[in-house]
Amino acid sequence: MTGSGTYVSYMAGPAERTDAQVVRDVLSGEQDAYRLLVRRYGAVLYAHAVRMVESQDDAADLVQRALVSGFRKLSSCREPDRVGAWLFRILSNLAKDHVRSRRPRNVSLDKVPEIREPGGDPLESAHRGEVRRRLELAMGRLTPEQREAFLLKHVEGRSYEEIAAILDVSRASLKMRVHRAREALREILEDFR
Repeated sequence: MTGSGTYVSYMAGPAERTDAQVVRDVLSGEQDAYRLLVRRYGAVLYAHAVRMVESQDDAADLVQRALVSGFRKLSSCREPDRVGAWLFRILSNLAKDHVRSRRPRNVSLDKVPEIREPGGDPLESAHRGEVRRRLELAMGRLTPEQREAFLLKHVEGRSYEEIAAILDVSRASLKMRVHRAREALREILEDFR
């Protein structure tokens, strides 16, 4: 993944294989080559899983399941040069199923840094804590699809084009999903007033 969040094949030098080459090698019987894909995409998958399911242990389990599933189904990957996005979709489906099975839950925003000024007003700090609590409750009420779209766009800062490719949905469908997530959050937060 590059700094902009785009999935790419890593080409550090002539000995480094592209994703498509790694997929071909694994399918040709060089099963250990799959470790390259795990190294390339494991951290990105884990970071997203933690945001989706709020638990590091659950996230690690989901990533492991996604990577095992990806290994077993590698021959069904239609675009080997985009295997990272394909693995992300596998993880995404597992994470959404996991969230659905545990609803309703709060979403922890602990990974979002607090805005705190030295010597700040304790009343203001308490207010920010309450806003954070309400936002966590609201995020927990979104559908898994809305939560994922919102997190990818507004927390991870990915472009619509990138998210659409990762989730294998049209750009228009994705924009509607993000819009509905924002509207749902707005309505839920209004109810807290």
